[in-house]
Amino acid sequence: MTRQVLIHATLAEMADAVGSRLVRTLVRVLKSQETAHVVLTGGTAGIAVLAAVRNAPQLDDVEWSRVHVWWGDERWVPVGHEDRNDRQAREALLDHLPIPAGNVHPFPGVSADLDLDAAALEYAGVLARAASDGGALPRFDVLLLGIGPDGHIASLFPDRPELLDAEGTVVAVRDSPKPPPERLSLTLKAINSAERVWLCVAGADKASALGLALAGANPYQVPAAGAVGRRRTAFFVDQDAAAEVAAELIASTY
Repeated sequence: MTRQVLIHATLAEMADAVGSRLVRTLVRVLKSQETAHVVLTGGTAGIAVLAAVRNAPQLDDVEWSRVHVWWGDERWVPVGHEDRNDRQAREALLDHLPIPAGNVHPFPGVSADLDLDAAALEYAGVLARAASDGGALPRFDVLLLGIGPDGHIASLFPDRPELLDAEGTVVAVRDSPKPPPERLSLTLKAINSAERVWLCVAGADKASALGLALAGANPYQVPAAGAVGRRRTAFFVDQDAAAEVAAELIASTY
């Protein structure tokens, strides 16, 4: 496993770089396998990356009919709610791509038919049905994450061992320190099944959490420290977020 930190001057430059890299990776992956699976994230940096994908030079070279889209976490609010990560992703990118509706796999939303635990089980079932080897998950080719100022990733928060140690692929989150209090999230095991984990981090308020994650902090205190891709783990950061990154960790190329 290779771990790298790539620093860009601004959020916009970082988003452009990651958006273009994602497109190039999809083109390359689809040359060697039938489908590609990407896990999206929300937040300022995550949505900026998705918006930047629309301007990537090789955008039209991707066979979007062979790409499947998932999410790392979601707020437990009704489908279509403005706070949902999937709505923001659709507006920023997905509504502008020729991707089949059946290839887009959002988390369930609040409804009369599901409670939070049932929704977690339902999404776990959707993931398992997409697995090609009879396993619990499809092969995630790229999984995007943000990092919160407290070091959380997806909806896995610090000092919540029941979230970090959760079995299976999807965990129901209650009493979130960030509103809304109820959420759905991929488990850390599911996140770390991805071939490539890309953490996109921007802003001075993330500098301490990023520095701790890269310094090998305990994942129970800094969940971002526990995110590891099977093939590669990359941190794409802007200059403001890079204030506490050790010089020896900074890579010049991916």
